Amino acid sequence: MTRSRDAQFDADVPTVLAFNAGSSSVKWAIFSHSSPGRRLLYGAAEQIGNGGLISVRDSRGVDLHRRQERIADHTEAFRLIEELIKESAWSAGLAAVGHRIVHGGRCSAGPVILTADTEEKLHEFTALAPLHQPHNLAGIAAARRMLPHLAQIGCFDTDFHRDMPRLAQLTTLPRSYFAKGIRRFGYHGLSFEYILEELRRDGVDVAKERIIVAHLGGGSSVCAIKEGRSIETTMGFSTLSGLPMGTRSGDLDPGLVLHLAAQKDMTIEGLTRLLYSESGMRGLSQLSGSMKELLDKLDEPAAREAVDVFCYHARQRIAGLTASLAGIDRLVFTGGIGANAPMVRANICAGLEYLGIALDERRNNAGSRLISSAGASVVVQAIATDEEAIIAKHVSDFLRASAESDQNIAPPGVET
Repeated sequence: MTRSRDAQFDADVPTVLAFNAGSSSVKWAIFSHSSPGRRLLYGAAEQIGNGGLISVRDSRGVDLHRRQERIADHTEAFRLIEELIKESAWSAGLAAVGHRIVHGGRCSAGPVILTADTEEKLHEFTALAPLHQPHNLAGIAAARRMLPHLAQIGCFDTDFHRDMPRLAQLTTLPRSYFAKGIRRFGYHGLSFEYILEELRRDGVDVAKERIIVAHLGGGSSVCAIKEGRSIETTMGFSTLSGLPMGTRSGDLDPGLVLHLAAQKDMTIEGLTRLLYSESGMRGLSQLSGSMKELLDKLDEPAAREAVDVFCYHARQRIAGLTASLAGIDRLVFTGGIGANAPMVRANICAGLEYLGIALDERRNNAGSRLISSAGASVVVQAIATDEEAIIAKHVSDFLRASAESDQNIAPPGVET
């Protein structure tokens, strides 16, 4: 990829860079600062530690660069991404870098400038999101090396759930633990936030609807949204909780964990590996943690059972969240599985007709955005999420607010 190959390049367009580092991939995108929804260039390093794929596309979705390459770890992924970003002409106008950070704890109430002190606090939450937090923080370090003159801005998944009702935040441990920060946080907030933005763009009055959003992917959680804010979610204290996931167990009887520790002599390290990396779909199927791979192997009983277990728990959680909302007006599927697996959506919705949920088989299988049947009382949709877009929006809003308060953090020459 060379600078000359950037489509519709305009040297006068200030830009922002969004990083989204996951457990096995790093996604990035450059957006227009003046029009945050305008994606100019984007790419990803995927299959980290299990092969490797590097790709870059322009604003039209045309491949500028795509190759299979061994990517041993996230350090190597960031090195390759740095080379590609520096080759892009759009990088010359960068005003700031935004980062998805899974766990922000209680130290933020929105996007923040990432200082050394802030990053030190964020390291404390690594144990609650071990598949993500270290890579999120590694992305910050890589961006500092790559673009040392730019502000690094953190955008937190936990922020969306920050103002959940107190009853939804409490655990049932002794009250003193809550004061020490032991509470239900909630995750996937940037994804849920993007879906609300999409609904607003479609003319939906989200403040008047009872909405459930199911973010289903390698990590999964479901959120109940009322008056445009999170009031309950399935993922609580850590990213291990809630639904069974690709390799994570989801909720378990705590007595089972105690039994494994006391009777089976499992160490903390062994339990962590078991619950985060060897359970969920991978553990049940003994084949793969990838829903796509399992759906391709449904003739194997263990694969089918793993898919059925996932859908069973998702169905239960969606139904349960209607109690928090006192009903449901709209159900939105998103995430890699939710937006792209019609069979999974159909399996989850089967049996929820009593709630007014019914899918149109043709629409669902065709990949339509609206997939509910014409006579259903609940609107059901499948919408692809875009966490990088919501990160870019936060960064641009942050830059404008800083300029208005005479604390402009943009580099010289960039109008905010």
